Amino acid sequence: MTPTTETATPYGTPDTPRLAVRGEAHLEVDPEIARIGITVTARGKDRREALADLTRRNTLALDLVKTHGDRVERVETGHFSISPELGRHGRGERVRAYHGHVHITAELNDFTALGELTTALADLDLTRVDGPWWDLRPDSPTHRAARRQAVHEAVRRAREYAEALGTTLAALVELADTGVEPAPLPAPGGARFRRAAFAADPADDEPAPLDLEPQRQHVHAQVDARFTMAPPQL
Repeated sequence: MTPTTETATPYGTPDTPRLAVRGEAHLEVDPEIARIGITVTARGKDRREALADLTRRNTLALDLVKTHGDRVERVETGHFSISPELGRHGRGERVRAYHGHVHITAELNDFTALGELTTALADLDLTRVDGPWWDLRPDSPTHRAARRQAVHEAVRRAREYAEALGTTLAALVELADTGVEPAPLPAPGGARFRRAAFAADPADDEPAPLDLEPQRQHVHAQVDARFTMAPPQL
């Protein structure tokens, strides 16, 4: 006689009924970091002039960011371009000017410094500032807290169902993590500040720092759990 292996049924039986529940958690917390996008622009009659001007403006913006020390956790340079502007009239291709762009991303953990830096950058010539975008760090304790709360909620709900049947939980059969996700953020864009003058105004006073209110972050965690119960007396 060929031996057979007894396989567990994917559903409950009268002697071992199963119970499936979902546990969820919703947390609302303050953000831990904020990101801003900085676009530096330059324009020149020839390519070398535009590149030299762009280099100078880029260095000025980076130096300004770095003055905030450890309050700036990360600075990254993204897209860079130098492109010609062709004339619209006359025969043949004639370059009227060259345009240069550099995009920088800065990530800060101090929101007072964020207001100061955003204002100072927006006061630079030919510089655009986008943001801020508020966020939690990937390893934030908030994610762990949400997962734990979701598991506790699943166990609590399962116990309530079992008690309603006049019985108790026997064992955990399966626990499935369906993910920890932040709530949908507003459409990209945020605040935008631009100083588009071609020459600085020496008589301008330094502007007061912007008062930026952090946007609360919503974290959602969800788990599916399956338990076995002692047979209820129906």
